[in-house]
Amino acid sequence: MVRKLIIATLFVLVGMQSSVVLAEDRGTPEQAIALVDRAIARYNEVGREKAFAEFNDSKGAFVDRDMYVLVSDFNAVFLAHGVNRGLINKNLSELKDVNGRFIVREMVEAAKTKPNGSWVEYVWTNPTTKKLDPKKTWIKAVGDIFIGVGVYDQSK
Repeated sequence: MVRKLIIATLFVLVGMQSSVVLAEDRGTPEQAIALVDRAIARYNEVGREKAFAEFNDSKGAFVDRDMYVLVSDFNAVFLAHGVNRGLINKNLSELKDVNGRFIVREMVEAAKTKPNGSWVEYVWTNPTTKKLDPKKTWIKAVGDIFIGVGVYDQSK
């Protein structure tokens, strides 16, 4: 009986450690907001061309665990993307999540109506786990573009 209790306790402890490791592998909403602010500061400091090159570097300073910078204009054309360069210069106004939400349209609307920052929620493939997860992206307008960083649901 004592042996079973010890084994059960070990499984619980290992499970708790796994949860801590998973949480450390994911960005937080506060970190997403900070990364957007850092990206905006860099954009203002070095200009569009150099900043976008840095944002597009999947191993650079603007990709952190499951967080990455994305940039779009108000026509839903992506100008930078930290993990998928294939999206750059593509109009993504028709892009939907698995629930049928027009993700980029919602981002554009958020940037236009709340230029100082707003969350857009949807379901997306997590680049770390490769699974569909609830996600929210912090969007902030900068002139004729917006910069965003998303985070995946911390409860999973």
